[in-house]
Amino acid sequence: MTHIVSDSCIRCKYTDCVDVCPVDCFREGPNMLVIDPDECIDCAVCIPECPVNAIYAEEDVPADQLHFIKLNVELSNAPGWKSITKRKEALPDAEEWKDKTGKLSELIR
Repeated sequence: MTHIVSDSCIRCKYTDCVDVCPVDCFREGPNMLVIDPDECIDCAVCIPECPVNAIYAEEDVPADQLHFIKLNVELSNAPGWKSITKRKEALPDAEEWKDKTGKLSELIR
């Protein structure tokens, strides 16, 4: 079992979750974070830290977000998606995007 970062993270990239992760399983892309399922220990400490509720336990991923399970696997191993272990500032326009849905087309790989 693992945790998944969903659509809500796109164009926000809040990194509050990174500070509490005991195994450094987050990977950073240009405008989103993902979780490396090979590193995640299913501790769930990241879930309440996310200000946009973008993180789910795999079994709790909403039906319209199931494709993010595969996407987290793919991007966690993609070139350029590196481990992030320290909190950073959110993207400059994160506040404008935090409540929007259907942001997959905004994802920069």
